[in-house]
Amino acid sequence: QVQLVESGGGLVQAGGSLRLSCAASGRTISMNPMGWFRQAPGKEREFVAAISRLPYTTRYADSVKGRFTCSRDNAKNTVYLQMNSLQPEDTAVYFCAKARGQILAIRSTDYDYWGQGTQVTVSS
Repeated sequence: QVQLVESGGGLVQAGGSLRLSCAASGRTISMNPMGWFRQAPGKEREFVAAISRLPYTTRYADSVKGRFTCSRDNAKNTVYLQMNSLQPEDTAVYFCAKARGQILAIRSTDYDYWGQGTQVTVSS
């Protein structure tokens, strides 16, 4: 079992930045790809970013490419999502998740453990 806890969300003006953290406990996540998803009100959960185990590779949704950066610190068992140039359309609850396999999957069904989410609100 692994527990994931996201933090770092909040209210920010358009153009601002936030850094989300996802701290894992219960077991190490260093051997697993990790993903970030988001869900806006009335919309389906959508893929945002994913990072593999070492050597790190990343994958991003087109909507965040060039603005968001996913990283991880295995010593801290934590994954991060640096979000820059935030826009109102980025407003959502952001979730981190552990992948079932070793691919940088974009489907939520390819992830088996999820955090509770952290709210990100971007004002115009």
